[in-house]
Amino acid sequence: MNKRQTRQFAIWSTVAATVAFLVLTFDTHRQVPVLTGEITPQVTRGKDVWHENNCINCHTLFGEGAYYAPDLTKITQHRGEAYLKAFIRDPSNFYDEQRHRRLMPAQDLSDEDIDALIAFLDWVANVDNQGWPPRPILVTGATIPGTAMSTDQLSHAGDHGAPPGARPVAEGNDPIALGEHVFRTATPSCTACHSIAPGVDMAGPSLAGLSARAEKLLGGPDYKGSATDVASFIRESIMEPSAHLTPGPMFSANGVSFMPDTYGKELTPEQIDQLVAYLSTLR
Repeated sequence: MNKRQTRQFAIWSTVAATVAFLVLTFDTHRQVPVLTGEITPQVTRGKDVWHENNCINCHTLFGEGAYYAPDLTKITQHRGEAYLKAFIRDPSNFYDEQRHRRLMPAQDLSDEDIDALIAFLDWVANVDNQGWPPRPILVTGATIPGTAMSTDQLSHAGDHGAPPGARPVAEGNDPIALGEHVFRTATPSCTACHSIAPGVDMAGPSLAGLSARAEKLLGGPDYKGSATDVASFIRESIMEPSAHLTPGPMFSANGVSFMPDTYGKELTPEQIDQLVAYLSTLR
């Protein structure tokens, strides 16, 4: 290749690269509104609150930030607004420094800033990020048997997030096996808030011994719901979480449970039956 050919190659390569860059830039701007949703003034204010309080020093968004505390990319899909508000106002109700070896500092945010921060996090959660980051949200007890799977476990899990070695759940299997599958794969996943290990409370109380506790509760004066047996109690807890509240500031506020009340819409009646069948075995 002589000097003239080399010069022409460089020029046309530059032109081709520039055209490709402009086309990709245009396509990105075209897709941004579809992939991210509307950025309202409240979302913008929430972003400012995030930066003003240096949240990224401990948390990650889209895989960027520190890994001292949980990734918050999809936090509003795992935790409801009531839970997040109570947590931000007083994190000490949810985490104990001696037990968990960490304690989120109280930021003393105004109610307006808390609403804005949650709006920003909800905007983040609804961005179509094509499954990025691959690292899941980590919750208290995530590596304790009977709780949400650890990062290493999830990296080896199958398409439905089943633990290593778990047999595939196919149509026609028994209701209990199908119910355990629902327990691990519902949206949001039950394992994101509940463990089945005794004494391991996370965002929700441990479900170990659920059936035995339900029997005792139904026979006592403290129960105010309408269930008459263990199965109907579990069903009521899934469909109407606020019908009976587990004592403790980390589980409810102002008479409303932090557990999402959307499972009745997200799950089919058959899936609810399967989930009840599985949870009824936790004695």
